[in-house]
Amino acid sequence: MHNRKVVASDNALENGSDVATWSALLVPRSILPLAVLLGGNLLHSMNLLITATLLPSIVADIGGSYLMSWPTTTFVAASIIAATGSAVVSKAIGNRRAFCGGAMIYATGSVLCALAPSIALIIVGRFIQGLGGGLLAALGYILVRSIFAEALWPRVFGLLASVWSVTVLVGPLIGGIFAGYGYWRGAFFTVAGAAGLLAIGAFIVFPPSTTENQNEYRFPFFRVILICAYIAFLSLAGVLVDPAVKGALIVTAVGAFVLLLRIDRAADAPLLPSDAFSLRTTTGTALWMVLLLSGAYSPLAIYAPLFLQRLHGVTPLIAGYMVAGASLAWTCAALIAASLTDEWPKRLIVGGPIAMSIGLLGVSAMMAPGPVVGLIPAIALIGIGIGASWTFIAQRVMSGAKPGEETVAAASVATVQQAGIALGAAAAGLIANVSGLVNGLDSDSLRRAAFWVPILFVAAPLAAGTVGIRLNLITGRSGQLPSVAAGRG
Repeated sequence: MHNRKVVASDNALENGSDVATWSALLVPRSILPLAVLLGGNLLHSMNLLITATLLPSIVADIGGSYLMSWPTTTFVAASIIAATGSAVVSKAIGNRRAFCGGAMIYATGSVLCALAPSIALIIVGRFIQGLGGGLLAALGYILVRSIFAEALWPRVFGLLASVWSVTVLVGPLIGGIFAGYGYWRGAFFTVAGAAGLLAIGAFIVFPPSTTENQNEYRFPFFRVILICAYIAFLSLAGVLVDPAVKGALIVTAVGAFVLLLRIDRAADAPLLPSDAFSLRTTTGTALWMVLLLSGAYSPLAIYAPLFLQRLHGVTPLIAGYMVAGASLAWTCAALIAASLTDEWPKRLIVGGPIAMSIGLLGVSAMMAPGPVVGLIPAIALIGIGIGASWTFIAQRVMSGAKPGEETVAAASVATVQQAGIALGAAAAGLIANVSGLVNGLDSDSLRRAAFWVPILFVAAPLAAGTVGIRLNLITGRSGQLPSVAAGRG
C-alpha cells in the first residue's frame, strides 16, 4: 500500500520540474485528497476549543461542574490511544476504510454528546470523539506518505500545520455562537454532520482500501493497557498537589512507556517503528526530536494565559490570542520553510530548536516583570522555532523508515507528538507546584512559577537541537532525501 502514488505530483515526476512546487498540489487529483486531509485535521483540532467554549453552558444546563476537566482529558487520552493503534488499523482494513471509520466514530461520539442528559454521557461521547479524531490525525501522516510524492511532503505538512491557526481563530467563535443562542447541543450536531460529510468525501477521493496480511494482526491489548497507564499516571500527576507524588507518577508513566517500547519491538504488529528512539537510525533520532519539541511547546498553552491574566491584568481574550500567536507563527514558519531546499532543511533542523530555546528564555525573563508587549516576539519565536523544523523532522521520520515499517513510522509522528504533549504538561505542573503554586495563586508564587516553568523547559529544545546535529550526520551518511534536494519550489 505504501508504494502507491496516486496524485498528479507523481505524474509530474516525468517532467521533473514541477514535482516540488506548490502548483503540483493544485491539480484536481492532488487538491481533492489534500482538502479531505485538511478537513480531518481541522475537525480533530477545532473541536478541542469548541468544547472548551461550550463547557460552561453545558454544566449550567445539565450539571457536573466538578467534572469540567474530564471531557477534555478523556478526549486527549482517547486520541493518544487511537493514534498509537492507527498503523495496525491501517494495515488491517486499509487507509480509506480506516479514515472513513474514524470520521464515523467521531460523528457517533458527537451525536452522543448532543443527546447527552448528563455530564457522564458527555464524557463518554468525548472519549468516542477522541478515538475517531486521533485516528483521523494519525492517518493524515500515513496518507501523506502513501498519496503524495516525497518532495511534496514538506508543503503538505506546512498546510496541515496551518489548520491549527484556523482552529485558534474559528473554534472559540463557533462554540461562542451556539452558546450565545443557548443551544450548545447544536454545536455537536454540526460537527457530527461535518464528520459524516468528511467520511463521504474520503470514500470518494481516496484510492480503494487494501489490506496487508490482515490475518496476522491481533489487537495489542497489553500494549494498549500500557498506553492507558501512561496517560492515567500523567493525568493524575496533572491534578494532584503533592510534588513528591506528582514526581513519582511521572516517573511511573515514563516507566510504562519504556516497557511499551521494549515489548513493542518484539511484536508482530508494532505500534511504533522497531528503531523508535534509537540514536543510530534516522527514524529513531527524529522521533526524539518530535518528543522533545512537543513536550517543550505544551507548557506555553497551559500556563501563559494564567500568568498574563493574574500578573498583568490581561483580559482572557487577549491572553488567549497572545498565546495563539505561537500557533500562527508555527504555521507561517512551516509554510515558508516548506519551499526551502539544499542545505536549509539541515540548518533548520538545528536552528529551529535553538530559536525555540531563545523564545522560552525570553518568556522566562519577561513574563513576571514585563513588559507584556515584549512577550509577543518571544512567544512568536517559540512557534517559529518549532514550525521551521517540524516539517523536515516529520519527513525524516517517514523517509528513514525500515522496509515494511513505512506505515507505522508515518503514524508514529502523531503518537509521539501526543505523548510529548502529555509528558510536558505533567512536568510543567510539577515545576509550577514546586515553585509555589501548590499554596495558591498569590503574586509571589505566580512570579516564581512564571520564571521557572519556561526556563527549565529550555533544556528540552536545546537537547532537540543537539539531537538534530546527530540526525543531520546520520542523514548525510545514508544519502537520504534526494528528492527534496532536487526539487526547487
